[in-house]
Amino acid sequence: MSGPVLPAAAAQPVHLVFEWLALAGGVQLYRWQRRRAHQPALLQPGSFAIVVGCILGAAIGNKLVFWIEMPHLWRGAMPDWRLIASGQSIVGGLLGGLLGVEVAKKLTGIRRSTGDQFILPLVAGTVVGRIGCFLAGLHDGTYGVPTRLPWGVDFGDGVPRHPTQVYDMLFVLAVGALLWRWHAPLARRPGLAFKLYLASYLAWRLLVDGIKPVPYAYAFGLSGIQWVCMVALACYLPLVIAQLRRETA
Repeated sequence: MSGPVLPAAAAQPVHLVFEWLALAGGVQLYRWQRRRAHQPALLQPGSFAIVVGCILGAAIGNKLVFWIEMPHLWRGAMPDWRLIASGQSIVGGLLGGLLGVEVAKKLTGIRRSTGDQFILPLVAGTVVGRIGCFLAGLHDGTYGVPTRLPWGVDFGDGVPRHPTQVYDMLFVLAVGALLWRWHAPLARRPGLAFKLYLASYLAWRLLVDGIKPVPYAYAFGLSGIQWVCMVALACYLPLVIAQLRRETA
């Protein structure tokens, strides 16, 4: 199966357009959910702080985890600010956004759970963003290793590869659909749906990144993303299990 073949000069702006569409669409979906729930507008002090914390945290985590994934690029990065500013990581954005929201809630004294309303924007944003990754092909670095499976995609070098961008889209859509299916019982347990979404995505990335090229191998041949996912799961799963036990007790 032949995939899109864009020149490097076109791949970067196309990917950037889809990144901005993902961000803008996610914000609009978040606002729509708040209006539907008759909650305060985003410009209210508490709500605005949460959104700002999420965006700033996601931006920092986005770049930080990318550079954990690609530390070898530092050799040539210092003279070129464009390389330092490039690179994205959904895992970094998720974890950074989570920490940013928690810091904002701590500073503003908000105690209620706010994560569940981020699930729909995250699913939609991931799907839109991964379309950009798929269109960028070999210039993006999110494709999989070579495969003989019938749905392998040739991104222009004559080698069929796992379309891991498509796998990612299908996974988040499936998890989003399941959480929507369980919406009623989960609504009585604020925060649990988001915890389940984040934990499942971290576990998924730990697995699916095993069929992606490893740009820089850490211990046991794992990539930086895989190690970040393992550490995050070790810290986050106890919170998920603790809430599940409280709710079922």
